[in-house]
Amino acid sequence: MIDQPLTLPNGVVLANRLVKSAMSEALGDARSNTTEAHIGLFDRWGRGGAALLITGNTPVDRLHLEHAGNVVLDKQTDLARTARLAEAAKRGGARVLVQLAHAGRQTPEAVNPRPLSMSGLRLDLPGYGAPRAATEEDLERVIGQFEESARLAKVAGFDGVEVHAAHGYLLSSALSPRINTRSDRWGGSLENRARLVLSIIRAVRRVGGPGFTLAVKLNSSDFQKGGFSHEDSIAVAKLLQNEGIDLLEISGGNFETPVAYQHGAGKNSSASREAYFLDYARDIKAALTVPVMVTGGFRSRDVMNEALTSGATDLIGMGRPFIIDPAFPGKLLSGVIDRAPAVERDFPAAATLPRGAVLNWFCHQLALQGKTGAADLSLPIVEGHARYLADLERATERLLQERGIES
Repeated sequence: MIDQPLTLPNGVVLANRLVKSAMSEALGDARSNTTEAHIGLFDRWGRGGAALLITGNTPVDRLHLEHAGNVVLDKQTDLARTARLAEAAKRGGARVLVQLAHAGRQTPEAVNPRPLSMSGLRLDLPGYGAPRAATEEDLERVIGQFEESARLAKVAGFDGVEVHAAHGYLLSSALSPRINTRSDRWGGSLENRARLVLSIIRAVRRVGGPGFTLAVKLNSSDFQKGGFSHEDSIAVAKLLQNEGIDLLEISGGNFETPVAYQHGAGKNSSASREAYFLDYARDIKAALTVPVMVTGGFRSRDVMNEALTSGATDLIGMGRPFIIDPAFPGKLLSGVIDRAPAVERDFPAAATLPRGAVLNWFCHQLALQGKTGAADLSLPIVEGHARYLADLERATERLLQERGIES
């Protein structure tokens, strides 16, 4: 049940089964440091009742951002300010992990026109440049960047890190035979394609030490022909378990097939309707002994409890409800409400809206939650979408100005 504690393999105890999964907060400043709005938001989330918070996509390389506004964790980071975020997030009793990532070929062209990738295959979306295939030295450097960022996370007071190997970012693309067409020791067989993420796990474990939580976010499938399959996912999950991870989060898709960002209209609640990746996770969990977390779609308490008691998952990951009401976990746990906020169920079908409109509306609401302390549910979807894109453009201009580059 959602109110029961869970002990991770490293001995860390989570107070309940509710987790704030990673979202792109985009509240960093022009130097990719955290801000007062960001810190205040994590303070509210930390007091909201969830057992575990995972920060938004935190790049290990400031030349490979998911987008402007990302908070980077490297040697140039204002670590004192970062430590304030960790302290604020933990003030209410929650554990907090930093999600470490490298955007790879999903780095916007404005941020980096020639991003690093496993091959030269370009993202099939506008706004992304032709990537540069990584050399052996590049990949060894990436491993070192994850190791250094994990070390800094520990110094800053975080309880651990989540290594992002899903959603088409660099580590995810390394696992995909569609993108990773290399013929060296980093490509070909699944064991070779998993070499990068496994090497990073070993490096992070070295600097983290006992009690430092090491989680991984992994695609259940890329949902692309010739990509990372569900069978591949189960095999990689076993390899990750052998490396001593403490938690595996299951998601799916990438920028080209954004399954994790879908929304559905309608009021009916069932495991098949709510939890996008639950069936995939059930297969993965059956092959593992480490705890598994499913993220994507959960809203009603009954469905969450059903997923837990059936053994399909150990933790319930959610994102968007935390944007609408940071205090909802405590209300759900105490029985004040029986479902998390699900405003997206009243939205028009995605096919009737501009591409990415719902995701961008939520991103704008997240920024409002950080800057003003409240979302604005009266804001039309298309207007919120437009405002987010305008804010992102301004953030990109500020980032490039800070770098001394003309936009």
